[in-house]
Amino acid sequence: MPEIPVDRGSEPPLPILYRDEHIVVIDKPPGLLVHRSEIDRHETRFAIQILRNQIGQHVWPAHRLDRGTSGVLLFGLSKEIASQLGRQFEAGTVEKRYLAVVRGHPPESGSIDHALSRQRDAYEFQGERSSTEAQSALTHYRRLAEIELPVAVDRYPSSRYALLALEPITGRRHQIRRHLKHIAHPIIGDATYGKGRHNRYFAEHLGCHRLLLACIGLAFNHPADGRRIQIKAPVSGEFAATLARFGWPADAA
Repeated sequence: MPEIPVDRGSEPPLPILYRDEHIVVIDKPPGLLVHRSEIDRHETRFAIQILRNQIGQHVWPAHRLDRGTSGVLLFGLSKEIASQLGRQFEAGTVEKRYLAVVRGHPPESGSIDHALSRQRDAYEFQGERSSTEAQSALTHYRRLAEIELPVAVDRYPSSRYALLALEPITGRRHQIRRHLKHIAHPIIGDATYGKGRHNRYFAEHLGCHRLLLACIGLAFNHPADGRRIQIKAPVSGEFAATLARFGWPADAA
């Protein structure tokens, strides 16, 4: 396939974490859709398009991150390579590591084994409806740090927050966000599954307007030669500033 003329225009380049002749891995910024979606029909910026223009090649995502989630995002440079990588995600052989800031103080560690109903993207599955059929879903977590602020954000005189390291074993849509809501420790900045009062407090008083969820690590087998590839992405921007404000190390996971 011939290369695409590079036309970056005024679009800032996406941070590339790894690239060879088969794959490319970026650090996706928060707020960027991976591809066109019914989530926002008027959006004109997508990671696929920006990266294609940036490197002058077609790219195919091997998985996806929610719009508000930042971090490691893997693409194949051909449909076949992306398909091979996708099968690794389906088989559960890809290791995924996330950081999240949540409301409350969860136990020091635990596993959330809670089935989730199917949720499908209308753009990818045209003509198909979302099903209520539940799928098994498993997420492991560890509490890395915690804090209690002398501020009455909700009905209590103080407010508790925690930093979690998470490892989703399955890959259901919105799995981490839905699982943390299920155990009553929703992610800060989550407008769908979170707590509005806490989201507003972080935005108005702590200067953090984003979903505090990031994919900080991905490990998979290279589709061409089978070697194990490990990719890491540091948290940055408002996420890093929030951790620093609380005195939490960004590399604690």
